[in-house]
Amino acid sequence: MTTDSADAPHSARVRPPAAPGSAPGPAPGPASGPATAAVHPPRGPARETLPPPRPGRGVRPRAVAPLLAADCLATVGTALAVLGTGTAPTALAPLVPVLLLLHSRAGLYRPHPAPSLLGELPALLGRGAVCWCAVAAVLAAVRPAQALPPALLVGAVALHTALVCGARALVHRARRAAARRHPRATLIVGPDPAARQLAAVLHARPGYGMRPVGLVTTGAQAGPEVPPGHAGPPRLTSPHDITRAVIRHTVRDAVFTVPPYGDPYTTTLLRRFIDQGSAIWLAGAAATLEGRPPPPASGHLWGFAWRRLETAPPRHGGADKRALDLVLAAVALVVTAPVLLGGALAVRLADGPGVFCRQERIGRGGRSFLLLTLRTRRPCDGDAATVPGSGTEVRTSRVGRLLRRTGVAGLPRLWNVLRGELSLVGPCPEHPRTVERFSRSCPEYGARHRMTPGLTGLAQVHGLHDGSPVEDRARFDNLYIDSWSWGQDVRIMLRAAARLLRREGR
Repeated sequence: MTTDSADAPHSARVRPPAAPGSAPGPAPGPASGPATAAVHPPRGPARETLPPPRPGRGVRPRAVAPLLAADCLATVGTALAVLGTGTAPTALAPLVPVLLLLHSRAGLYRPHPAPSLLGELPALLGRGAVCWCAVAAVLAAVRPAQALPPALLVGAVALHTALVCGARALVHRARRAAARRHPRATLIVGPDPAARQLAAVLHARPGYGMRPVGLVTTGAQAGPEVPPGHAGPPRLTSPHDITRAVIRHTVRDAVFTVPPYGDPYTTTLLRRFIDQGSAIWLAGAAATLEGRPPPPASGHLWGFAWRRLETAPPRHGGADKRALDLVLAAVALVVTAPVLLGGALAVRLADGPGVFCRQERIGRGGRSFLLLTLRTRRPCDGDAATVPGSGTEVRTSRVGRLLRRTGVAGLPRLWNVLRGELSLVGPCPEHPRTVERFSRSCPEYGARHRMTPGLTGLAQVHGLHDGSPVEDRARFDNLYIDSWSWGQDVRIMLRAAARLLRREGR
């Protein structure tokens, strides 16, 4: 198991440009010419790193609660008016949960920038009729004396539909008013002409509740000349611009005007937005499936085909992965303590003072930390004297080679695991200079920093190390992050242990 990377100087703190998928967005508004990546740098060093991913994904409970309350109140009111106080509680017990479940299955609680009550009416009427017919059938079987006559059943369906529509209309109206007052920061991704057209629509119609704060243009189209005073949101042209923008804005929505799976760049953007908990919307050509228009329930946004991209919540590990790290790392430290002490003593006797080596590495979210290892060569990997071209000779002793070959040199990294800076399994932590170089050359590289780096990982057990193509390593690391599970971690640790034993047996 190894996490070694290329030697580089120990700098104070270098942060990588994040993958081109961070949720960005400078504020829109009039400007005096075409906007290009005009994002002001954030104030203060503490804000240089990406914000942690938001735990909430998909439909937020706070957005659903008003519609749930409206449906419940309308159903209770109808039951009391039609059945009376004696029978209503018996009917409401199964009626309310079944009705809410049917509404949820029909997508009636999904957020939409422009909800249409007329568009919801067929689903509300049909599901309400089904539920009330079921109530009438149950009453006729259980309490024949209280069976609903056909006329009363039709009246119950009509009253219920009217009350539900009225309550939902009030909710939609309140939401539109709130959206005008507090629009959500939005990033638009796509070719320049389509992205700017959509940004202009959202800016001119605040009732949709989206405030374009940045454009990430794809393709080679530059778009028409923008007249002065109508530049709109700035164009973000590099991963560093996007990183700066996401620090200044909390982007809640990302709109793609092109299919997000078309190329590695847009795929990386999509992955980062999902990790940050942003809602993903498809507009225009991206909202069509194999050339067909989106479902009618998806609606449109001022003529743009529109639908929400349903994404499964990513499982990057959390408290469960951290608990596994703590338990196994603590046990491993106790078990290997004699070996670690013996290795430290051997280093002290062979190479003199300075048993441990501290190397700067980049961890989750672009934050740097000091990786702890046993010193295996002079100067240490983290020393400034190891800068290429400095003329300093790097000397590795026989003890150092033995410690590296057996993996004993990496045992102090278990302390980094206990501190939460490392995980047992994850992407390989690398030096800031390496991260900065690869982030510019490989679009998917920065997405590796969505997860805490590890002692070993999927890329390492497949034989990919410092000399391997960075594209292959980034692909393996992102695959591991997107498909994380406890079982996969255990398999990787077993494979890493087997590789280490085979290497020692040679």
